[in-house]
Amino acid sequence: MGTPWISIKEMIGHLGEEVVIKGWMYNKRSSGKIHFLQIRDGSGFVQAVMVKNEVSEEAFDEAKKLWMETSLEVTGTVRADDRSASGVELSVSSIKVVHNPTDEYPIGKKDHGVDFLLDNRHLWLRSQRQRAIMTVRERIIWSWREFFHNKDFMLVDSPIITGAIGEGASGLFELDYFDQKAYLAQTGQLYAEAAAAAYGKVYCFGPTFRAEKSKTRRHLTEFWMLEPEVAFYDHKDNMDLQEELVRYTVEQVLEHCPKELALLERDLDPLKSVTEGPFYHINYRDAVVKLNELGSSIAFGDDLGAEDETVLTQQYDRPIFVECYPKGAKAFYMKENPDDVETVLCADLLAPEGYGEIIGGSQREDDLGKLVSRMEADGLDMDSYQWYLDLRRYGTFVHSGFGIGLERTVAWICGLHHIREVIPWPRTIYRLNP
Repeated sequence: MGTPWISIKEMIGHLGEEVVIKGWMYNKRSSGKIHFLQIRDGSGFVQAVMVKNEVSEEAFDEAKKLWMETSLEVTGTVRADDRSASGVELSVSSIKVVHNPTDEYPIGKKDHGVDFLLDNRHLWLRSQRQRAIMTVRERIIWSWREFFHNKDFMLVDSPIITGAIGEGASGLFELDYFDQKAYLAQTGQLYAEAAAAAYGKVYCFGPTFRAEKSKTRRHLTEFWMLEPEVAFYDHKDNMDLQEELVRYTVEQVLEHCPKELALLERDLDPLKSVTEGPFYHINYRDAVVKLNELGSSIAFGDDLGAEDETVLTQQYDRPIFVECYPKGAKAFYMKENPDDVETVLCADLLAPEGYGEIIGGSQREDDLGKLVSRMEADGLDMDSYQWYLDLRRYGTFVHSGFGIGLERTVAWICGLHHIREVIPWPRTIYRLNP
């Protein structure tokens, strides 16, 4: 049958056995008659120890010539190694070089600037740090899908090309769509509302686009967002669902990604705090007063800026809901607050430690007349929204939903400063490549 090919992740179950590992050499050091080859294969990282008198002279000499990121097949015996993060190492008996680069790998051991690393993002992804971040990202996505599947939500994919504006014309990427005006989707929410009228509990999850020329550490022009929509959920039900989702997400990452969080040097105490108590709530009007006391110049009617969110979240040890923003600061589809008609029934969920908004949600306006009045006041093209207004004409219903940004959630949970690290290929106003 020959020597079995296994992944590095599987090696712990093959102690004492001869196996083949196929991957890339991301580092190497030599000590006289021993080569220490650091190997990765996508599932993990392991050290392969090559002793001169245990392999052929040709193989040992060939290993001297290997550049970083050589692709190769390594045959050897799995040994336990308590010092290794994988718990094992490989005692090499032979190697087969698949491809030895002719040039030095662009990303060396020295420090590189962020722009250089982003220009070489296709290679930077190979680093242990980037693998840790992408592993946490994948776990968060898995947790979200699992959470909603277990609650009997239906996944309904929304279109990326749309004729309807969801979040305001200033942030639109406009397309010429066969001589019609179309846009890259800012949100799948309007379509999720239609699906909720059909299936009750739904969510969509995919890329969304904002043409805002923002340069902050929290903004991308292309990002991923999960958007649930629930029939007969009011504003409070909506916030309860958000809190349950975020708490579940943090619990899952803490359980399944301890090695990755340790590699990222993430302080776990703030994350554990998220799981230990209810989230905080503050009314927008009270938030303005509090921020003014803390030195902000924000006034009623303003949306909270990044600095305001940072200052506010630093006052709390768990996420905080800021509820009931002014109408003018929020989108046309949000329901008027019956207790304060200058505001709407919405909430932004702000992550602690200065990370700010990760969720925006609201109860939707289910009154046809009020919705039409608001849309006309905002100057929307009513012809493009007749299908959306049909949801109020035929069986209107109380419903609520929210959007949670994947990249902002990953940045917060990983404890990272800038959002550009948490998506494989970031798109910003200055970056289209690679």
